Amino acid sequence: MNSYLDTDELGFYGDFGGAYIPELLRPNIEELEQAFSYYRNDAQFIDEYKSLLKDYVGRPTPLYFSAKLSATFGAKIYLKREDLCHTGAHKVNNTIGQILLAKRMGKSTIIAETGAGQHGVATATACALSGMECKVFMGEKDIERQAPNVLRMNYLGAEVIPAVSGSKTLKDATNEAIRYWINHPETFYLIGSVVGPHPYPKMVAEFQSIISEEIRQQLLEKEGRRNPDIVIACVGGGSNAAGAFYHFYDVPEVQLIAVEAAGEGVMTGKSAATSALGTPGVIHGSMTLLMQDQDGQITEPHSISAGLDYPGIGPLHAHTISSGRVQAIAVTDNEALEAAHALALTEGIIPALETAHALGALNQLTLNPDDVVVINLSGRGDKDLETIAKFINKTS
Repeated sequence: MNSYLDTDELGFYGDFGGAYIPELLRPNIEELEQAFSYYRNDAQFIDEYKSLLKDYVGRPTPLYFSAKLSATFGAKIYLKREDLCHTGAHKVNNTIGQILLAKRMGKSTIIAETGAGQHGVATATACALSGMECKVFMGEKDIERQAPNVLRMNYLGAEVIPAVSGSKTLKDATNEAIRYWINHPETFYLIGSVVGPHPYPKMVAEFQSIISEEIRQQLLEKEGRRNPDIVIACVGGGSNAAGAFYHFYDVPEVQLIAVEAAGEGVMTGKSAATSALGTPGVIHGSMTLLMQDQDGQITEPHSISAGLDYPGIGPLHAHTISSGRVQAIAVTDNEALEAAHALALTEGIIPALETAHALGALNQLTLNPDDVVVINLSGRGDKDLETIAKFINKTS
């Protein structure tokens, strides 16, 4: 049986993936692919990576049984606490891996894009740890709504460069990062999600696979089995979902649910539900599902969550959703806000608004009492408190 995680020699998962890049960047991509292919099997690299995950990032993260959610929804619901990672989200799993790779490739300057700011913070953190120069591109709109993370990046020594074109969000930050990379090919582009040209989607998914690796070990201790019945994760580009799903893609009895941002409603014109609204197209170096008009122009996405405010989806997710392996569900801004507030009130956990979309999907599922459900709690909500406060003021 072919694995859902397999790519062909051109980096395609089925019909999606590849490397659609300017010729100027071809040497960079080939250099990266060779380095990743070598070091992913190098014992010293793996030991250093896993040592940092343990002693610096704080892994393994807990798999927490939520008695309140379980009682409310009538199933055994566990939260994979990626919000307890150093920097407050899963993003650091990938930045640590890529920074070790960059160091071995002799790079000294790192560039990155960020939406919610979590990848930017994680990149700035990894650069500070490794003594590398760091430039983070971020949409002007996201800089305003994610101010705490901008402050953290600056404090860690990173230069935050605003993207002022288009919707001034993640898509535009990625555009600016790629433009800079073309003009400065000596830099290392540290992509934060399972997007971009091959081998980035494959590499990021592999660095994030530690999430599902731990879920399997922890469920064996708690439930006497390695596989849950359902895994739920939010998807923008989709790195946290790729990590949470990784070891279950080829286990058909595990239901995988990717939760996208419906914004104000899937069909309202203010949405980021790519799998529902997208068609095949190329964005940021790969063929994937993309929100676009009949002329191929990108349709501006909308989500209250900066990390899900993206018009595309990673090619691995495009393949697994299109093939039916993964079920896509869309959750609105208000549903996500309500789910976040409910978790805060009942469990004392303030989730990121990205994660809150995954929690909001529970209302759309029919669960059985014996179902073991794992929700990837991908990040903490400190960065979203201003947005959350506006919601509380409206509802109080």
